[in-house]
Amino acid sequence: MKFLNKYGSIFLFFLLWEVLSRSGFINPLFWPPFSEVLAAIVRLTRLGILAPQVEASLARAIPGFILAVIVGVPLGLYLGTLNRFWNDFLELPLEVLSQLNPFLLFHLIILFMGIGEAPKVTIVAWTCLWPVLFSSLNGALGVSQDLMKSGRAFGLHRIGLIRKIIWPAACPSVLTGVRLSLGYSLFMLIAAEMMGASSGLGFMVLRSQEAFQLDRMMAFVVVIAFLGLFLDGLFRLLSNKLRPPLDPSYLNTPGD
Repeated sequence: MKFLNKYGSIFLFFLLWEVLSRSGFINPLFWPPFSEVLAAIVRLTRLGILAPQVEASLARAIPGFILAVIVGVPLGLYLGTLNRFWNDFLELPLEVLSQLNPFLLFHLIILFMGIGEAPKVTIVAWTCLWPVLFSSLNGALGVSQDLMKSGRAFGLHRIGLIRKIIWPAACPSVLTGVRLSLGYSLFMLIAAEMMGASSGLGFMVLRSQEAFQLDRMMAFVVVIAFLGLFLDGLFRLLSNKLRPPLDPSYLNTPGD
């Protein structure tokens, strides 16, 4: 019952998909039955087409996501330790930059980086950066001031405050932003591959659509959806181990 409660809606969705398409309520020419889509996935796997496209997309999405986390988490936590003047001073520029659509800058990025993998990784990194940065910043700003005062009273400087107090306290907020950006990484990559790529899941969706191979197109769409679910589930498992307890050892530390 627990399994059905959790996954029953998914099975119901696919069952409705199959029934509506088979019954003609939805034109199967434009929306193939789910069984045909599954057959297309099996066929693409046997032909050795699917796996290389998944690898190509992950090879672009994961580096961009990691780069965003490496930059966004430390920067957000650091900005959270600044005084009110600097927070107000930087708030508007950061908000403006976060609203810049990377696809509007796509041709400019190509101009500086050339045609290759770098522009796609840059688009992913730019998109993923802002949820990570703002969640880290808000998490740092939400840390109890009593803890901050206690840390300063025991001689902790900014890096020590971040490492021993801010990071453990802000970790839930940070992980929420990281999880959100992980979904963005795949979402934006697919769009980027449709604009300028010769491989990857997004490229194959566009190519199948242009060739009117709708069963293959829907097969790649389903693979993208389940790949996103897999990455999200994997991160949820890992995030439970990434949540550090608030370390009280700073009370016995004379300085940083």
